[in-house]
Amino acid sequence: MSIEASAGAGRDGAGTGGAHTGRPEDRPGPTGREVRLAARPHGEPGPENFELVSTTVPAPGPGQILVRNTWMSVDPYMRGRMDDRKSYMPPFRVGAALDGAAIGEVVTSEAPAVPVGATVSHSLGWREYAVLDATAATVVDTSVAPAEAYLGVLGIPGLTAYVALTDTAPVRPGDVVFVSAAAGAVGSLAGQFARRLGAARVIGSAGGPEKARRLVEEFGYDAAVDYRAGSVRAQLATAAPEGIDVYLDNVGTDHLAAALDALHIGGRVALVGAISLYNATAPVPGPTNLVLALTKRLSLRGMLVTDHLDRLADYLPLATGWLADGSLHTANTVRDGIEAAPDAFLEMLRGGNVGKMLVRLAAGAG
Repeated sequence: MSIEASAGAGRDGAGTGGAHTGRPEDRPGPTGREVRLAARPHGEPGPENFELVSTTVPAPGPGQILVRNTWMSVDPYMRGRMDDRKSYMPPFRVGAALDGAAIGEVVTSEAPAVPVGATVSHSLGWREYAVLDATAATVVDTSVAPAEAYLGVLGIPGLTAYVALTDTAPVRPGDVVFVSAAAGAVGSLAGQFARRLGAARVIGSAGGPEKARRLVEEFGYDAAVDYRAGSVRAQLATAAPEGIDVYLDNVGTDHLAAALDALHIGGRVALVGAISLYNATAPVPGPTNLVLALTKRLSLRGMLVTDHLDRLADYLPLATGWLADGSLHTANTVRDGIEAAPDAFLEMLRGGNVGKMLVRLAAGAG
């Protein structure tokens, strides 16, 4: 990752340069740093694909706010946005700042509805300061949970796990449920949600004995499959000898194939992610037993959480209540400083996190 000289910054925090006028929104503001996409990766990304740049942030214009970011999220979907291909979200632009979920404190406001001092969530992460329209930010209540919880259990990962198991592949009382990447941001919550929905047995997969231990001891799983220790198919057959009813897929490939073998007739699959494919440089063969979806009359349904943001109104009161009474267990893996963001992202893609991978951008946050 290289470091570049200071550059001007536009409204979204991306460097633009240019002279300042007398208008409030053009007066120079604080200097901050942002991470830009230096080059598109081929296969697994590395430090050379990122660039740390110092920028001068303008003052907000009418209806805008200036936010000092305190926390930012790194997430698997960001890997797809590093490639120049059509998808459900636009690709990152080479030479421009990356973006993603962030939490911060409003330090200047030109929008009466969002006062100075408010804590807000927004989508201009990967930078220390962000200028954005107030309508693009959501004020969050830090009296019910720490600010960073709105990037994890009270944010997209929590909503993903909840909707996957209530709508996409609904859990019914007595079900046996299997979750892959069960120690990650979504999976560490999904096992607990499955239990609340009446599952009789919950099985999770993770890499390594320490993660497997934590699945059972902290995250509500009855049994753990350590995919590094041997065949996922064989371990799942041992953990669920009579089969499974629901599978939440974050991985694809061998995990999906194992689940297809184990699913009962009429079983349900939520296709949430496929992290095993994200760095592939050639087409990856799918499960060779997909015919079981036909013969077992399975439901395999893809899910994008962005289609379900309206469910936050239902989900947040439930989750905040579970956090308050101590019955919902969460974990974060935290790295400090904007300069640590690329390594945190790469570490997350390699499975180096338990729970949500976060970057703390401001000293004293959290």
